Amino acid sequence: MIAVELLEKYDVIKKSFDKNDIIFEEGNLPLNYYQIISGEVKMSNYNDDGREFIQGIFYGGQSFGEPPLFLNQKYPANAIAVDNTVIFILSKDNFMKLLEQNPKISIQIIENLAQRLYYKSVMAAEISTHEPEHRVLKLIDHGIAYFNFQKDQNGYLINFTRQQIGDLTGLRVETVIRAIKALEKKGELKIINRKVYR
Repeated sequence: MIAVELLEKYDVIKKSFDKNDIIFEEGNLPLNYYQIISGEVKMSNYNDDGREFIQGIFYGGQSFGEPPLFLNQKYPANAIAVDNTVIFILSKDNFMKLLEQNPKISIQIIENLAQRLYYKSVMAAEISTHEPEHRVLKLIDHGIAYFNFQKDQNGYLINFTRQQIGDLTGLRVETVIRAIKALEKKGELKIINRKVYR
């Protein structure tokens, strides 16, 4: 999102995280701006039964964790590396200076946050009121736009695991598998070599 050359002017550091490393924990105060160079990060919580709920998944070129940074509030979720991940980390003070001195970047950050808020609003309504097949299909359709899934000759490859779809929609993995199979029968999805396409 923010160009590397610009981040470097504000003393950004680059840090590598192994799969399952915690980048920051729920309840901690934010100290930095995070932008993914490569890899994947999930933000998630656990309920009292230990069930994970994924708030969001972020990929290379995306940033995460900004709302608490602006509000000076504690993180509402954990940020965890889904696979080996490299991240730019910029201190909060330097991030704020960067935004003050680069108004176009400020607008981009606002647009990015607005897009995330819109996505969460739409998904909250879908998750709370609809049947599993509808939830899965809506997540996939929003994911195509929001997560920039790639299209090939089979359609859009859905880069979520069945577990991630469950964690993003509040469904059990078994329910997700049944919903995907039902959607395949209806012609809404394709399953090719265990991969899901829209």
